[in-house]
Amino acid sequence: MPYLFTSESVSEGHPDKVADQISDAILDNFLAFDPSSKVAVETLVTTGQVVLAGEVKSNTYIDVQQIARDTINKIGYTKSEYMFDGNSCGVFSAIHEQSSDINQGVDRGNPEEQGAGDQGMMFGYATSETANYMPLALDISHRLLMELAALRRENDEIPYLRPDAKAQVTIEYSDDNKPIRINTIVISTQHDDFGEEAEMQARISRDVVQILIPRVKAQLNEAVQSLFDDSIIYHINPTGKFVIGGPHGDAGLTGRKIIVDTYGGKGAHGGGAFSGKDPSKVDRSAAYAARHIAKNLVAAGVCREILVQVSYAIGIAEPMNIFVNSYGTAVNNLSDEKIATVVRKLFPLTPYAIETRLNLRNPMYSESAAYGHMGRQSEKVTKTFKRLNNGKEEIIEREIELFTWEKLDYVDAIKAELL
Repeated sequence: MPYLFTSESVSEGHPDKVADQISDAILDNFLAFDPSSKVAVETLVTTGQVVLAGEVKSNTYIDVQQIARDTINKIGYTKSEYMFDGNSCGVFSAIHEQSSDINQGVDRGNPEEQGAGDQGMMFGYATSETANYMPLALDISHRLLMELAALRRENDEIPYLRPDAKAQVTIEYSDDNKPIRINTIVISTQHDDFGEEAEMQARISRDVVQILIPRVKAQLNEAVQSLFDDSIIYHINPTGKFVIGGPHGDAGLTGRKIIVDTYGGKGAHGGGAFSGKDPSKVDRSAAYAARHIAKNLVAAGVCREILVQVSYAIGIAEPMNIFVNSYGTAVNNLSDEKIATVVRKLFPLTPYAIETRLNLRNPMYSESAAYGHMGRQSEKVTKTFKRLNNGKEEIIEREIELFTWEKLDYVDAIKAELL
């Protein structure tokens, strides 16, 4: 029987994503000047206020208040009428030294014996239904908001947009789990107060359907474009008005959008957030490793869909388990047990091995803090970082490879073992 499945995304201006981006910007700056830094920074944003808290062990000093302000301005909160802007908001820091009890379980004389920074289970997922091996509803939701942000910055065709926004896409699937059509698209976008409520809602609805949707559709392949038809149900700013938004409308916290960050409700999630955590925290690094494994397995043609789980005990290097579920889609009657055995052989999963394989001790995390950590494009970029050192400004440039866990660099090795 056909069924409906829904995923959502939120924009970079959503208050929870503002918090995530500040936390990851602080992490990147610590790693830029001291790659061995241990960082766990949480951020709270609300009307006119940013609160930073958490634990850091590092040999460098950075101006966390200025980093928070620069991040807020970059997102687009630059006007006083938003009741939250980077130049005037208060920034309070309660960051302190990392617990020595935790650190002794992580740092070892031999780096290869580095223990996991916490206990927990982490999941990776991949599906062949999109080119980037991500669930379709989430992929379209992310694209809608990325393009909406591009339109906001262009400030041309849609001049009234503000930074906060959410999108939700519902896909109709066939009995054999193939996408048939897009059933519903929901978009709520913050906007200037430019008229009567009914007038504003009508204008926004028209612009979303006639400007945003065609721009997103043009990015997609023909198969996905065919899922857009005239019977799509649109709910555009369904409350009628969305002027008050961002941290003034709702408080934001680091780590509250973990499903947006991962697979939109497909597969599974272990519960641990990513942003603000250095890679010794397996909440982050092992989730990336599990995605890397899942994506390479599907890309190799082992299966159409797969879920990979690993779990850890704090201070212990080797994972407690490696579990895979191919949902009955594996080829050649391959068992999940066989796939898991090959995964264990090909992919060392100690924290040190993951950090090394994916080059995770680099300042590569700010770009992941909005529009999803998975399904992004692995690419090399040059990033610039600044700090005060003995009263003088120090500037460094680093070439960084982003989203290394999205690389398809194990496909041949997997094929050699399983196909």
